[in-house]
Amino acid sequence: MAAPIDVHYWPTPNGHKVVIALEEMGLPYNIVAVRIGRGDQFEPGFQAISPNGRMPAIVDPDGPDGQPISVFESGAILQYLGRKTGKFYPTDERARVRVDEWAFWQMAGLGPMAGQRNHFRNYSPMFLADQRYSAYGANRYTNEVHRLYGVLNRRLQARDFVADEYSIADMLCWPWVQGRSDAALDVDEFPHLKAWKARVGERPAVQRALEEGKKVSEDLRLQQSGPGGDEARRMLFNQRAR
Repeated sequence: MAAPIDVHYWPTPNGHKVVIALEEMGLPYNIVAVRIGRGDQFEPGFQAISPNGRMPAIVDPDGPDGQPISVFESGAILQYLGRKTGKFYPTDERARVRVDEWAFWQMAGLGPMAGQRNHFRNYSPMFLADQRYSAYGANRYTNEVHRLYGVLNRRLQARDFVADEYSIADMLCWPWVQGRSDAALDVDEFPHLKAWKARVGERPAVQRALEEGKKVSEDLRLQQSGPGGDEARRMLFNQRAR
């Protein structure tokens, strides 16, 4: 039996991607919690495998030629796991290009823009005395996520999955469309995206992955409010080079 992969993880969209892939590919794994509100991401041991100081990262004891390998960045991790298992990442070059296009679209667009939207809507009011700046950021990034939802909705109009067959592209994108709908970004406006969201969410491996997240999660909102909240916010936001 293969040795389990260590997953350095916190239950955020980027963390969910990796556990979804491991569950879908049937690979054994151990979750190593990276408590981002307590500064685990800045520990030298973690930064040795994730130089960017961000989770997720993995350590596969059975890497190329049977030697251990560490991988950071969720897109690189899912590509690695897809190559390792031969699952959900096609070997045909034309099909792989389609998957890679949407994988990089998520990494460069959907994820960062949705993350910025969340920050300006939910966190920047804690830092900014002039709330006009928070409103500008919230509107800017909400509009961009709305545009990206439209791109994804058009892509899914004639297909069940982002790159035709279910793939790592779906695993990368899906966790970033899980936020609650609101008046400014209502998933009901995007029926093909909404149907895909439900379709992927019904997969047993996806449901198992989310359950794993619940097992290790402390409520991040509680970390950021009440005792220790200021320290948690300092760990999470406005970091500069050390």
